[in-house]
Amino acid sequence: MTDHLQAVFDMLGPAENRYDDAAAWLRLEQQIGRSLPEDYKAIVDAYAPVQLNGHLSLSAHPACAWRNLAEEMRSDAEGWSEWRAWESDDLEPDADPRLICNRPQITFGTADGLIPLASTDQGAAVFLAPEVHGHPDGIVVQGSEGDWAGHPMGFAEWLYRYLIGEEMAGWDSAVFYPGPVRLEYLPTEPGQRIRDVRGPERGM
Repeated sequence: MTDHLQAVFDMLGPAENRYDDAAAWLRLEQQIGRSLPEDYKAIVDAYAPVQLNGHLSLSAHPACAWRNLAEEMRSDAEGWSEWRAWESDDLEPDADPRLICNRPQITFGTADGLIPLASTDQGAAVFLAPEVHGHPDGIVVQGSEGDWAGHPMGFAEWLYRYLIGEEMAGWDSAVFYPGPVRLEYLPTEPGQRIRDVRGPERGM
């Protein structure tokens, strides 16, 4: 069986661990009211704030004051909670997040709701869900076309599949870049610039 977390680390290269802080994660989890997956925390600790291959953003860390993950999750959840007020009831069953997550209603930023994890510059939003098609702590994505998809897997597997070019961020979202993954380390204080790094050769 593939160790997807290790496979992600192998693709992205040495961890920088700029903001590795267990206490910051604990504070964030207390605010949400639930723990976050260990694979997600390990990847964020290793690389965030970062943009991968020019599209996927892990743009904050709970220990980074300038790009604070707790504040970003709270803001995103508030925006998505407003979406509930106008969301249509005529979704197809396989594209209805309520059926995907086995919940009568969808909330955001709550212990039993969808937690914003990542986004793409193409308009996709990636969430942790309490359940996806019966799988605990799965990944739910709303794609740029407004379509919803559930992925009954952990975050590391979802990210691995995204980086090897599978359709993981909504309809017609597959993008594969051969060669090393591009990591753009985002500024974390005024005056900093984006730092562009390439991961190891992947043989792809």
